[in-house]
Amino acid sequence: MWTYLNPVDIRFGDGAVAELPGLINGRSYALVTYPDGPFAGLTEKIATEAGAPVITISDVAPNPDYELLRAQCGRFTAAGKVEVIVALGGGSVIDSAKVFAAGGNGFDGVARFLETKSGEDALTETRIIAVPTTAGTGSEVTCWATVWNEAQGKKYSLTRSELYPEVALVDPELMLGKPYSLTLATGLDALSHALESIWNVNANPVSARHAVAAARLIIEALPRLLRDPGNLDLRRDMAEASLCAGLAFSNTKTAIAHNLSYPITLGWGVQHGIACSFILPTVLRSVRGIGGFREAALHEIFGPDLDAGADRLSELLIDLGVGPRFLDHGIPADKYMPIIDEAFAGERGKNFVGCKDNFIAAALRTDVIELSAA
Repeated sequence: MWTYLNPVDIRFGDGAVAELPGLINGRSYALVTYPDGPFAGLTEKIATEAGAPVITISDVAPNPDYELLRAQCGRFTAAGKVEVIVALGGGSVIDSAKVFAAGGNGFDGVARFLETKSGEDALTETRIIAVPTTAGTGSEVTCWATVWNEAQGKKYSLTRSELYPEVALVDPELMLGKPYSLTLATGLDALSHALESIWNVNANPVSARHAVAAARLIIEALPRLLRDPGNLDLRRDMAEASLCAGLAFSNTKTAIAHNLSYPITLGWGVQHGIACSFILPTVLRSVRGIGGFREAALHEIFGPDLDAGADRLSELLIDLGVGPRFLDHGIPADKYMPIIDEAFAGERGKNFVGCKDNFIAAALRTDVIELSAA
């Protein structure tokens, strides 16, 4: 028996952001966004058409961290009644909005829930309209947010069914003008979400269909988009692919590649999308023979020979400037095994259908790690 659930109302299309005032529909709202570039103009337009927000939080940082989120939650709580939060931006904006939605009584309650899984009754529920401006995280259709505690070197996932946005308003035109590095990292994050949802104990046939559609579209469109970043058709393809990947892993969560990535991001500053994607060919090699609809899905993406498919994926990453080895990302050899051991022991590692021995064997066979490290 399997189940699939995603309750988000999805609105997709060029110019879809024009629907936002009607979706706010006179409710008191908070706006979470960025302060720079086109966001200032969009913020002004939204305020003109939907009325002024109760509060605007625009100092969102990549990898939302305890210290900043605590201060932002304090401002959000002090602002007064908020009926809906509009999250206009990338994954960090949408994740931050989810923290505010749960943290209407302050960040301490969120931190307690993250660290102890207790105190959920003290958390709040505020509706969210998610307007993603990057094609990567899929946070507009998931019920969790990634929260970082850099001081303690830890990453947490805030997970509640109440955090599904009520609406995902996906407008590919908002993704035009994004720089190469951001387009690359977010696109590879979406690819990782798709593949991680397949080699996953929580996978089901519906999530796998979303994942196959996403992965095939990303592999075809992302290299072309990076050569032609102003191409709206390709931006649209990537927005659709990211959304499909989000719909896939909204039901499965991620797996081993993400668990490997977190200490790499925290310890060596590697962008999340890069940190979770450079290892994908190795994981793919390690799951050959898993069978069932999972392996069938991987064959749909990579063809009948998964080793050859992994080679092509590795070549694609190298062509995009992403090295396939730990060493390529500045990680010293004495850290490889602690990272791998911790990843397989963690929650996302336990979502993985493969095993550590096969992963290590695949990594050694392709020099992703050196024999001396293992």
